[in-house]
Amino acid sequence: MYIPNTPSKRRATAVLLLPSLIGVVGFCLLPILASAIFSVMDYDLLMPMNSMQYVGLRNYSRILAGSEFPKVMGHTFTYLVLYLPLILITSVGEALILNKSFKGHGIFRTVCYTPVITSWVAAAVVWQWVLSGKYGLLNQMLSVFGVTGPSWLNSKEWAMPGVVLAAVWKDTGYYALMVLSALKSIDPSCYEAADIDGATGIKKLTRITLPLISPTLFLLIVINIIYGLQVFDSVLIMTNGGPGGATTVFLERIYKYAFKQYKMGLASAYSWILFALILVFTAIQFRLQRKWVNYDA
Repeated sequence: MYIPNTPSKRRATAVLLLPSLIGVVGFCLLPILASAIFSVMDYDLLMPMNSMQYVGLRNYSRILAGSEFPKVMGHTFTYLVLYLPLILITSVGEALILNKSFKGHGIFRTVCYTPVITSWVAAAVVWQWVLSGKYGLLNQMLSVFGVTGPSWLNSKEWAMPGVVLAAVWKDTGYYALMVLSALKSIDPSCYEAADIDGATGIKKLTRITLPLISPTLFLLIVINIIYGLQVFDSVLIMTNGGPGGATTVFLERIYKYAFKQYKMGLASAYSWILFALILVFTAIQFRLQRKWVNYDA
């Protein structure tokens, strides 16, 4: 870390850093502190601040002991279990294609990345049509193979898979570019040596490509587990937690407690429970990555 060696330079550095420091304090540290305080309070957002009452850990016990919490956790983990392997497979597959030279490469790259810059509102409108039970494009495609598709977003069993499909479609291009940058960093001599040894494409993928891009894959897993636990926009726009509460997730509950029911105490407690889950999962991932991530390349 660079520290200026003269008082004038230190003062100039402090002045230049002050706007950023104000932003960090005002938009990060103070809200974190406020949520920690609210989580142990009984606070209605529509009531004056002096009406808050200290309730200790009652908000946490009310959430953890309630019948809603296991359902919310189950729905969130269902999303995560479905989303994580799909986004990894599609991102790596798309990156492998983009890493090849072929006619129309630029058009393919544009098509792949367009969903990333599409707003979730527009994407949700498209996917609500795609996943429509009667006239949806997906069900029409399935009918070609003699399969009768479900009413995706109106079914308790299929609403979450429908949301996952839309999320994977939208996010793949972004993560594929990250994987592509890792693929570009691999020394071509590794593949040349494998070709001399007569290695097949699968062997080169499993023995060279995946081990050498494992740090990037680890980053993707960490990012997407955090994202999966905090999924919100796709659920809110496409299903609003329905049907029948089948897609209620952590951030959807936090949002509705805070800004629909104005129960800031419960919303803040939910936030800290989610933070604890993310912290535990991230710590586990950093512990396990020692067994499979290769940083020697």
